[in-house]
Amino acid sequence: MFYFLLAPILTYNWILILAAVVPAVFLMVKAYQSDRLEKESPAFLWVMVESGIISTIIALVIEKIGSLILDSAVPSGSPLYNVILYFVIVGFAEEGSKFFMLYRRSWHSPEFNCQYDGVVYALFVSLGFALWENISYVLHYGFSTAVVRAVTAIPGHACFGVFMGVFYGLARGYAYLEKNSLSCLFRALAVVVPAIIHGTYDYIASVQTQEGSLIFLGFIAVLFILSFALVNHMSRNDHYFEIDRHSFFF
Repeated sequence: MFYFLLAPILTYNWILILAAVVPAVFLMVKAYQSDRLEKESPAFLWVMVESGIISTIIALVIEKIGSLILDSAVPSGSPLYNVILYFVIVGFAEEGSKFFMLYRRSWHSPEFNCQYDGVVYALFVSLGFALWENISYVLHYGFSTAVVRAVTAIPGHACFGVFMGVFYGLARGYAYLEKNSLSCLFRALAVVVPAIIHGTYDYIASVQTQEGSLIFLGFIAVLFILSFALVNHMSRNDHYFEIDRHSFFF
C-alpha cells in the first residue's frame, strides 16, 4: 500500500536524477574516448569523479563563509558585490576546490604519464562536481532545470575543466623536466584561468535582460568552440612525458 502511494514520487525522482546525470556521463565518455595513447583505469577515473563530488562540499563551505563576509562588507546587489561574488567567491571557491582535489589525488599518480591525462583528470573532477551539483538543483527545482543545466551548466563545468586540464598537464610536464618555476606558474594558471571564465559565465548569466541573454548565449558558444578545439588539439598532440623531454609543450 505504502509503496503504491510512493511509487510515482520515487519514479519521478529517479527520472530527475537520470536527467541530471546523463549529460555529465556523456561528456565523461567523450573525454575518455579522446585519450588515444593510454586509457586511464576505470578505478582511477572513479577516484577523479569522487574527488569532484568531495570538492562540492569544500566549495560550499568556502562560499558560505565568503558570502557572510561579503554581505557584511559590501551593499548587496551593487556592481562591486556581484563582481566579488561571482569572480572571487564562487569562481575561486569552486575551481580552487576542484584543483585542490585534482592535485591531491592525481599529481603523484604513476598513471599521470601523458600530457592529455591532465585534461581527462580535470574533466572528470569537474564533471563529478557538476553531476553532484546538478542532482541537487534538479531535485529542488524539477525537470525543466535539468534540461537547462544539461545544455549550459554541465558543459560549462566541462569547459572550465578543459582549461584547467590543459594548464595542469603542462604543469606536470614542466615538473617532470624539473622546471619548477614554470610548473608553479602553470599550476596557478590552472586555477586562475578557469576561475575567471567561471566568474564571467556566472556574471553574464545573472544579467536578467534580453541583451544579457544574447551575450550569455554567445559567450557559451565561443567557450564551447574553444574547449572543443583544445580537446582535439591536446588529444592529437598527446605524448608520454618520458619520450620527449625537450618539446612536450603543445
